[in-house]
Amino acid sequence: MVADQETTQFSYQYSPITLAAGREETVGEEEVVQEEEVAMLTDVKSATNIVQPVKCQSNKSKSMETKVYRRRWIMLALFVFVFMTNAFQWIQFSIINNLITKYYGVESSTVDWTSLVFMVAYIPLIFPGAWIMDKMGLRVTLLLGAFGTTAGAWTNVMSVAPDRFYVALMGQTLCATAQVFLLGVSPNVAAVWFGPEQVSSACAIGVFGSQVGIALGFLIPPILVKDHELKDDIGADLLFMFYIVAGVSTLLLLVVIVVFQAKPSLPPSAARCLASQQPSPTPLTYYRSVKRILTNRDYNLLLLTYGINVGVFYAMSTLLNQVVLQHFPGEEENAGRIGLTIVLCGMLGSVLFGVILDRTHKFKETTLAVYVFVLASMAAYTFTFKLEHIAVTFVTAGVTGFFMTGYLPVGFEFAAELTYPEPEVTSAGLLNASAQIFGIIFTILGGWLLANYGSLVCNGTMLAALLVGAALTLPIRAELKRQKANQTAENMPTKDVKEAIKDGNP
Repeated sequence: MVADQETTQFSYQYSPITLAAGREETVGEEEVVQEEEVAMLTDVKSATNIVQPVKCQSNKSKSMETKVYRRRWIMLALFVFVFMTNAFQWIQFSIINNLITKYYGVESSTVDWTSLVFMVAYIPLIFPGAWIMDKMGLRVTLLLGAFGTTAGAWTNVMSVAPDRFYVALMGQTLCATAQVFLLGVSPNVAAVWFGPEQVSSACAIGVFGSQVGIALGFLIPPILVKDHELKDDIGADLLFMFYIVAGVSTLLLLVVIVVFQAKPSLPPSAARCLASQQPSPTPLTYYRSVKRILTNRDYNLLLLTYGINVGVFYAMSTLLNQVVLQHFPGEEENAGRIGLTIVLCGMLGSVLFGVILDRTHKFKETTLAVYVFVLASMAAYTFTFKLEHIAVTFVTAGVTGFFMTGYLPVGFEFAAELTYPEPEVTSAGLLNASAQIFGIIFTILGGWLLANYGSLVCNGTMLAALLVGAALTLPIRAELKRQKANQTAENMPTKDVKEAIKDGNP
């Protein structure tokens, strides 16, 4: 359809692009999909403003045109909104922990499980979720995510009664299961729908969907659910909030059913064109990839340091309401605003450190520097509570979020460098699993320490864990395998690159 075709200028260089099975990455602004082929893209009339379809050759000598469609932004927006509603529900109970304990008559540590269940569910379901995405495509994956999120939201609606906390846990479990079909999908949405000049930006926007959802989860529940004398009034507020979430989730599910497409009629890039012609991965492929990654010494160190950092962030977010109210009673709304500040500052940090990596390629140095600043900011957050000035807590929490959440893309990119040529989805999935495990440990331990010894001991323990993470970062060797492979591919003749890939030495 001509009306749907984006009129954007394309310009390709005469350098070879290596392609290896099941592998996608971004080099500069250009998506590179590793296949067992080498494609040479020639000049595509860069002087014109009209899209010129590109022909790419597969191993079966078939050609395929590439186009970029305007509706790609609709597909990305739908994914972002579904991801937002799911992430919102992760924190919606914990940020009003005191009101949930009052209404349902349960302990604070029990309420923490409304958040912890997201971490617990992710660990066993990560690889089945990735398998479904590879086998059934984006449409089925997003439908499962949207359906699970909606089912969880309506289950929460039915949980509004003082004796139905178990129903709320069921609803959260459904949302947690749906998260598996959303958490690692951003790179795939970007790769399937966006051209090489926009794929990185599209992936970043997709990731922001989760961050915005968490930010709204911090902000909105304390505004909608107030501390009333009567339980019935608290229940009415909860019901109103749950109806809103369920209504938005249902609307999004219907739109996804009607509008969302698994892929465009034509691929957006020559790299994606070749990727679409490769056979689907097998369970043995996943097993071998995971085995190779887990025998990588430097990646294993990063696996621990990343898990500690993000696990502390999960615990800090889950326990935020309880920590703030210990020092500032009655400040439920400000506890939510502090959480909002943490997430928004973290989004800025993610962008900044991503740009730094793109320009410097100093992965080890950036990782270590960010970790040191995380330590300093967490120390400030821990000890300044004694000042009893909530404005100071806003500042220290924001700075901590800036570095702690900003570490996420740094860890993902460093892992991709260390484990090349393994798929990023595998290395990133294992990092996420590590973060969930440490998040469970720190949240349970932190909740117990907070209840028995106060916030200083709780946050101090998190600070000690971060110190261990920083120490484990030091011996990681900066073997940037992906960077070296890209440089080799650009300098080698096409024939030599092809032979190198076949030999397993890209």
